Amino acid sequence: MARPRVHDDSLAARLLEEASAVVATTGSTGLTVRDLAARAGTSASAVYSLFGSREELLRAVGDEAFARFARRLAAVPRTDDPAADLLGLGLAYRENALAAPNFYRVMFGTPGVGIQDGTRGPATASATFLVLRDAVMRVLDAPAPAAAEPALALWALVHGLVELELDGVLPDGAEGRYTRTLRAAGPAILAG
Repeated sequence: MARPRVHDDSLAARLLEEASAVVATTGSTGLTVRDLAARAGTSASAVYSLFGSREELLRAVGDEAFARFARRLAAVPRTDDPAADLLGLGLAYRENALAAPNFYRVMFGTPGVGIQDGTRGPATASATFLVLRDAVMRVLDAPAPAAAEPALALWALVHGLVELELDGVLPDGAEGRYTRTLRAAGPAILAG
């Protein structure tokens, strides 16, 4: 008979949530297995049982952050209006950051865990960036090389606005301002 599973998926999810909060605020060096276990109300052995090591836990936090982001982007409908679809991706970017700010911070601000990890390669090679690049290709009716630079500029715009909002430095009305800015600046960026 198979041995019963002591640690379930809900504990793993709770550990990833707690770990993302620690890493987002203190960096990957601030994460210890013992502290994480205490925060999640479990034991260090449970963390090791589920993730194998601290390094694998950190990798799992980064993987979860990117998986959530990819799911959010994949949920944006693809229609016959490429410009509307591109705006939808920009809105999904913001929604993802606001729904899971700790995981968002892990993706973009944690060396060794997010996109800055040397094993992940440049951000422009990530699957999530390629979704943006492909949407820009549709709008411009252009090949990938011609769409890469405008896609990078759009990403910088969206990322900057979201960072300012998460940092709480924008005045009230951030959602409306965000959409208006994308609608005004997006076409200008695409026009070159």
